[in-house]
Amino acid sequence: MVVNTPGPTNVPELIDEATATAGLPAHDAVLAEAMRHTLVPFALLDGGTLEVVWANDAFARMTGYDASGARAHQHDLVPAGVRRHDELTAAREAIRAGRATSATLTLRRADGTLFPCQVHVSPIAGGPAREDAPVATWVAAFHDLTEQTSHDAEQAALMESERRERRCLGIIAQVSDLLMDVTDMATPLHEVATLLRRSVVGGAAFYVNDGGLRTPDELDGRRPPSGRGSRHGESRRPDGGDEAAVERDAVQALLDGDRDRPVEVDVRGDYPRGSASYWLAAQAGVDDLGDLTDGRVVVYPVPGRRRVIGVLVVVGRYGGGLTGLETSTRTVVELTARRVGLTLDNARLYDREHRLAETLQRAMLPQQAEVDGLDVWTYYAPNSENAQVGGDWYDVLQIDPDVVGIVIGDVVGHDVEAAAAMGQLRSVVRSYAFDVTTPGPVLERVDQLVAGMRIPRSAGLVLSTLRRDGGGWSLEYSRAGHLPALHARGGHVDQLSGAGGPLIGFGSGARATETVRLEPGDVLVYYTDGLIERRDRDLREGLQALCGIVGAVTARDSAGIGEELLSRLADHPEDDVAVVVVRVPDPRDAAERGRSPRRRRWSLPSEAASVGRARHAVVRTCHAWDMPDASNAELVVSELVANAVLHGYGHVSLQLYDTGDGLRIEVEDGNSAPPVTTDGHPGRVGGFGMQIVERLADWGWRQSSRGKVVWAKVRPGALPSSAR
Repeated sequence: MVVNTPGPTNVPELIDEATATAGLPAHDAVLAEAMRHTLVPFALLDGGTLEVVWANDAFARMTGYDASGARAHQHDLVPAGVRRHDELTAAREAIRAGRATSATLTLRRADGTLFPCQVHVSPIAGGPAREDAPVATWVAAFHDLTEQTSHDAEQAALMESERRERRCLGIIAQVSDLLMDVTDMATPLHEVATLLRRSVVGGAAFYVNDGGLRTPDELDGRRPPSGRGSRHGESRRPDGGDEAAVERDAVQALLDGDRDRPVEVDVRGDYPRGSASYWLAAQAGVDDLGDLTDGRVVVYPVPGRRRVIGVLVVVGRYGGGLTGLETSTRTVVELTARRVGLTLDNARLYDREHRLAETLQRAMLPQQAEVDGLDVWTYYAPNSENAQVGGDWYDVLQIDPDVVGIVIGDVVGHDVEAAAAMGQLRSVVRSYAFDVTTPGPVLERVDQLVAGMRIPRSAGLVLSTLRRDGGGWSLEYSRAGHLPALHARGGHVDQLSGAGGPLIGFGSGARATETVRLEPGDVLVYYTDGLIERRDRDLREGLQALCGIVGAVTARDSAGIGEELLSRLADHPEDDVAVVVVRVPDPRDAAERGRSPRRRRWSLPSEAASVGRARHAVVRTCHAWDMPDASNAELVVSELVANAVLHGYGHVSLQLYDTGDGLRIEVEDGNSAPPVTTDGHPGRVGGFGMQIVERLADWGWRQSSRGKVVWAKVRPGALPSSAR
């Protein structure tokens, strides 16, 4: 059984009872001892002067002062230089009103160190009143905030570090995004420099090391060389091993790989003429690099795999050279330079390999075929989206005056190896076709030889021979794992799917040969899968679409048929495209030739040899179209293609149109900068090309999805005597 008994309700009486029972002193003495020994610093303050009249041991340990010492150093305890006046003002107003209050102050210990402290001041009720103060005595409790402040500072520093790290990662991620599709050099470098300017530095610019420093625009042909000071010349050390000169040319030391850390360059300094530092100092005055008040820029190397491919020049938002860049900013800039260097190096290596493979492939393809008694049109273009090189090829062979061989094939792959395998197969097929004109036995021999040569890539092809027979033509063909050729007659299209067999090199037995009799007006279409294959449809659907287009074509010549096929199916091919169109002439063609579109196109590599190929193509076309005075067109196309090769990049596309009142020439390249008519380049040969074009043709240009198209409509008439 529990009995509830009322307890004491007065605290002093409770303390008195407890202390008396334990034989202890009266409660006032107990409270005084408790306050003296508690771990919380306490002090009693005079109500008028707020001086410390009593303090416990914890207060002495915290400040280094006892009560008398605190009174003697009242002004030192709360130093004037670090007072929070708003806190003091609010506390004094509360004390004058006799209210409890709290304030966060900076106090000074006896050893002179400062520490933050929160002070809680409360009036002691029942004390003797004074005229100069509403409360005679105040009790103050102190809370040392040193540990809490240090913890808060550590947390704030950690959060700031994480914020900077996230910002750095975000910037590097954006740099990676900008470098995802490097189709030219100038655009991504400008975009990355702009990103750095907007985020971490006051100014940034890239310069490319291409036998000497150049701006990206000059390297990509967007801006012609500016003449004096446009580049600093070949990379070389000063003669005689002058180490002092090397030290002065710190930028050249970066380009040579002698230094791998960023260097400061004073753009107002005196550098050897022709040196990299001299060029960079002059260029800094042209480019917008931010605040150059103190003249110092920071130059970072942009390293590739085996050499330094350029430099990144940055300026801090407030100048100051290297010291003006925060540690996190240096990290971002260095990582950006490395990422850009690796990406551009990869792009150059890929472009070099691609150009090699494409040159190899195009060197193996025949020129536009001219066959006696047949109208033949051929076309080849690499993948327009990824600019890959594959193993597609065609061949048109005049075996003898009455026998024509036609081959179209596709080697698996899109690389140099595929192009090399294509070249081997083309040579083998061509050799055997001249020896044995029946397609089946030819492919049997090819199987045997390919198996022995161990060509690493599989391939499919269609081989056919056309024989002149009593004024007409007959077709023999055999297929080795390739799509069937099409035979069109009077709007009806047949797939020549007979005489099929395995891929080249996998045939172990006899190969069949099929025969088709051709009539005047018949059309044969040979093609590779790049013409009809798309991601959104299978080959069967693409083949049906091709048959429908071939059956509906109204053109009366092979070129017109081929151009209509390309316009309907090959605007955006996802693979290489090779097409051969053969038409048996019809006596009615001359009367109906006006129905046929007269258009020719060529895809040329960006190399000097393309100029000669383009001139040959336009002369041959003018003769085929009965256009007089082809010399004008030859000269115009020569200048346009030469400009595209010299100042553009990527493939060069040449297209010719018969407009009815003249020849229209269109040349497309990957450089979007417009052509400029000049009076020549001082100290260099050339520069008059567009002036020649203006003398002979009306011309203009327009932007295209790949870059730009420069067009010229050749004026009729003979070549002016002054231009001969």
